[in-house]
Amino acid sequence: MLFSEKIHQLREEKKLYQKQIASALSIDTPMYCRIERGERRAKKEQIPIIAEILQIDPDELLALWLADQVTAVVASETSIAKQVLEIANNAIDEK
Repeated sequence: MLFSEKIHQLREEKKLYQKQIASALSIDTPMYCRIERGERRAKKEQIPIIAEILQIDPDELLALWLADQVTAVVASETSIAKQVLEIANNAIDEK
């Protein structure tokens, strides 16, 4: 989990408590803890709030969040996952 590892790392570097971030997101601490452990996904609208608190570029954090979303969808298709990503990449380049 790219997203969860990054927010955990940044939170610890900034010496913040999970409770502080959970409060800013209007969720309880156990729920935020599950997000940080990669057991639950953050909502897209929570990304800018987390980015502001952790002082990280929101686009960088969004990219990690999206990468996790894509990985979750294709990870079980190990034999063709890279092919799927290549097709998606080509489709994006064409737009």
